[in-house]
Formats: sequence, structure tokens, C-alpha cells
Amino acid sequence: MRVLLIGGGGREHALALALADDPAVESLVCAPGNPGMAEVAELRPVVATDPAAVAALATEVAADLVVVGPEAPLVAGVADAVRAAGVACFGPSAAAARLEGSKAFAKDVMAAAKVPTARAYACTTVDEAARALDEFGAPYVVKDDGLAAGKGVVVTDDRQAALDHAAACLDDAASAEAGRVVIEEYLAGPEVSLFVVTDGTVALPLLPAQDFKRIGDGDTGPNTGGMGAYAPLPWAPKTLVDDVLRDVVRPLLGELRARGATFSGLLYCGLALTVDGPKVIEFNARFGDPETQVVLPLLESPLGQLLYAAATGTLAGQPPLRWRQATAVTVVLAADGYPGTPRAGDEITGADRPGVVHAGTRRRDDGVLVSAGGRVLCTTGLGADLADARAAAYELAGKVTMPGGQRRGDIAEAAASGSVRVPRGA
Repeated sequence: MRVLLIGGGGREHALALALADDPAVESLVCAPGNPGMAEVAELRPVVATDPAAVAALATEVAADLVVVGPEAPLVAGVADAVRAAGVACFGPSAAAARLEGSKAFAKDVMAAAKVPTARAYACTTVDEAARALDEFGAPYVVKDDGLAAGKGVVVTDDRQAALDHAAACLDDAASAEAGRVVIEEYLAGPEVSLFVVTDGTVALPLLPAQDFKRIGDGDTGPNTGGMGAYAPLPWAPKTLVDDVLRDVVRPLLGELRARGATFSGLLYCGLALTVDGPKVIEFNARFGDPETQVVLPLLESPLGQLLYAAATGTLAGQPPLRWRQATAVTVVLAADGYPGTPRAGDEITGADRPGVVHAGTRRRDDGVLVSAGGRVLCTTGLGADLADARAAAYELAGKVTMPGGQRRGDIAEAAASGSVRVPRGA
């Protein structure tokens, strides 16, 4: 099987490593890729959000399967163009990817499918946003309606900060679909990320994970794209996955099929385990980053064959997924200035080790590896339990240096100490 992987971030490097380990994958091309992916694949240039260019590249490299990593190409219709060219594609259509591309659309679909989620208003004016903030009260949750690379959400007790973010979203026509911002009630409870591989009808869940959105220890500072993650979750209710499949995934997929927007690809369910049970915080239309970096190293089943089955509507014939009896922790190294304006060009040393996943890196003309993004790389450790995996991840992190780099020191710390509390009823 010849596979073309679209993207060049940490999620795609983790996908590339897993695909390269699949004995059925005889060749792997990554476009545009990154220096880490170059170790396991051929890199080709492409504008990832150009559907015609991606489809042409898939034909040129004679791909049997195209895997689309990031959300922006999916929303732009890359999967549609690839399928129109006669190539199997893992990733939803543009119509189905609106589930991530528009928070308001996702809320509408959830309401129709009776999926448990937070009450919300899609606001088009600052006055509407102010009234919604006052109805729900603090903590205030304000979401950019469109794509915002994981940084479009503000959760704060400061009403003025919430209102300012709402106004900024409404002013940014490039990021807010139809000039909308979503204000919703706060969901209290530990958060869980659940990946589901689906062909639109059959849904196969992967291991639940938890990521850490805030930039600072103790969940302080602004939201980021994610500063670390771990899997599996020793504290999660035993029925969690089955409950989510029953109450969230299957009703959602059915509603999308009824709308003519069948979702085939990776459905990311961002959940809060509330006192009233699991509720959806958000959906994404692709693998999450950095959760992918801890889920895939634990997957023993061949990834390429799994994704091909989803892309070709044959998941029903897949054997049960196999998992390593281990725990994984990943820690993100972010650039100075992130999540604001990250500094680029800082030299990185020690990144040529197993377990280091590249996200925002490049090589200078002299071959030196330097930073080229907000989240630069992450270090993933495996162990028999969370304490061992944390120790391995942070030991590896200590061997990678970059001027001005930022890391959280508390990834999976609460879970390792047994202090994560799930509300009764969740």
C-alpha cells in the first residue's frame, strides 16, 4: 500500500511513525512534512489547503490511500478532491468537516441528534454576546466560531476579558463563520479526548486520553493547542467509552448521514465528565494534537490498514483493536512567546532521539535544526504506569534544549498521584 500523508506538524509526525511501522505500507510520502518525518518518509512540497494540488500529488505518487492530518485542508475540501480523483481518502468531506469548522453548526447538529452538550448561543453582535455571558455567568466560555488552531477558546472569570474576546471574534471575518461567536455554559468536570475511527456507519473507538490546554503549570495562563497529554486514563469510568458511543457518536453519525454529510475519518470527541454524565465540549474532524502522540504508540494494530478500511467503508470486517499494556505521556516544548507570537529560528539540540516528535521545526541551509512554530516538538515516554511514563517523558525532555523554550512540569501529575476526581454520576 502506498500512502500519502498530508500535513507537517506533531500529529502528522506521530501518524507517520505509526504508518511506517505497518508492514502493509510499502511506501510513505509526506507533504509537506517536517525534518522528523523525513527520517521515515519521502517529503514532497504541496499547499495542503489546495484541493486540486493535493489530488494531483496523490495521482502523481500513485497513492492507494491519502491521510489528511490537519483540519484546514479538510474544511477546504481536500478529501472531496482526492476521492473525486479516484483515490481512497481518510478524512471527512468539507460538508462533514463543518463539525469542526463551525461551532454553531456543531451545536445545531448536536441539538438535532440529542447529543449531551453545554447550552449555548451563537451570537452575531456584541450586545447578544453580553446578554449570553450574563445568562450563563462565570466561568465564561467564549468560542471563535471558525478554525483557530486550538487557541480560539477563552475560559475566564473576567467578564470584560470574555466580552473582549467575543468582540475580537466578531471583528475577524476570516475566522468567524458569518460573523458569529459562540457563548456557552461552563461544563465542570475532568476533560477527556476520545478518538473514533469511522467509515460513517461503523465506529471504532481508540483509547481515551487527556490533554492540557493551558500554557502554565496548574492550568494557568491562556489556552494553547495543547502542552502535553497522557493515555490511558486510570481514573475514567469503566463504561465511559460505551456510554459515549451510545449517547454521542452513533446519534451524531446518524444525524450527519441524514443531512447528506456522512462523516468518514477520525471523529475527535472532546468531553467533560460532569455530574450529569459525559457532555461534549467540542468535536474535531481529525486526530488531536498532542493526544495522537500518546494514543498511537500504544496501538499494536497496524494503523495503515485500519485507516484504509475506514476510507473504503470496510470497518465492519476489521478485527478488534490490539493495545500495548503500557502507559504513555508526552510533554510539549513550545517556543518563546507562545501562544502569542512565537519566536522562530532558535537552535534545537538533542532532538535526534527515539520518542522525540517534531511539530514546528525546520533545518537551516547548514543542516542545523531550528524552531519554526509555536509548539516546536514533544517528548513521549512509555512506562508500566503513569509514574514510569512521566519519568521517561521528562527524562527525554531534559535532553532536548532550545533557548527560551517553555514546558509544563505537571503533565499527568495529578493522575499519577491519584488525585483526579470524577463527579458522581459521570
